[in-house]
Amino acid sequence: MTTISESDYDSPWKEALERYFEAFMAFFFPQAHADIDWGRGYEFLDKELQQVVREAETGRRLVDKLVKVWRTGGNEAWVLVHVEVQSQVDTDFAKRMYVYNYRLFDRYDRWVVSLAVLGDEQVEWRPEGYGYTLWGCQAGLRFPVVKLLDYEPRLEVLEESRNPFAVIVMAHLKAQATRRDPEGRLQWKVRVVKGLYERGYQREDILELFRFVDWLLVLPDKLKSEFEDTLRYYEEETKMPYITSIERSGIRKGILQNAREDVLDILETRFMEVPQSIAEVINKIEDPSILKTLHKRAILIGSPEEFEQVLSEYTEHT
Repeated sequence: MTTISESDYDSPWKEALERYFEAFMAFFFPQAHADIDWGRGYEFLDKELQQVVREAETGRRLVDKLVKVWRTGGNEAWVLVHVEVQSQVDTDFAKRMYVYNYRLFDRYDRWVVSLAVLGDEQVEWRPEGYGYTLWGCQAGLRFPVVKLLDYEPRLEVLEESRNPFAVIVMAHLKAQATRRDPEGRLQWKVRVVKGLYERGYQREDILELFRFVDWLLVLPDKLKSEFEDTLRYYEEETKMPYITSIERSGIRKGILQNAREDVLDILETRFMEVPQSIAEVINKIEDPSILKTLHKRAILIGSPEEFEQVLSEYTEHT
């Protein structure tokens, strides 16, 4: 059986959040979206969140975003958008949301809204809060949760939506569903990419969303050329040559560079500083699957020295 390398779910979501934050809120949390004054803009506060993460020492961290927004009434608000994309249930997830929330409130003395998007494959797992009660004292947090699996029966609705996150959700779900079905993944990748043209997106958005789809729906080498030929024929037939072969090559190089940066970001968040020797080796790695494995190891490793040892083991065998 032809195997498919594991999809990198975290990096595409991180990129999509940074590029399409307003669309993200409109798609998943419309009530909150309606209460935000988008005309005043918004600000990502990644460095501030990294400091809180380091102090909290909550362990695993995947895709977290802290965003400063203004409410329609003119009041300032701080919104913690915590997007968790994982294939296994995390029993500490709700507690981590609680810890991040109260630490941010304590640090900035602002209201903090925690939001969660769950991209795992366990239908029953839906953490919505964390808290405890003792001797009449109650403490806790409840937060809105979106479960991507709930969109599986609504694929036709996703295909009709012009919101960029409809495309990303569909690609995410089909990446999971076709993990052991390369031919099925090829068919879905073609279908999703064709949908980019049919939705009437601007060329810039087609290129950007193609990058996300390409990132999620990874094909084995023997099917990549078939996908390229199918897309090229479709573009010629519809007279919409939006994605040239040079641009596709550039997109893949960009994905590789982002994967390297994600590993370095995790190490910097956990250990404050990344030794130059580690950064130089990571920036030379050309295999996305190795970078994906190193990303996971970086989340759990005990020290930069341990990570350097792991890194040397991988580079010795490549």
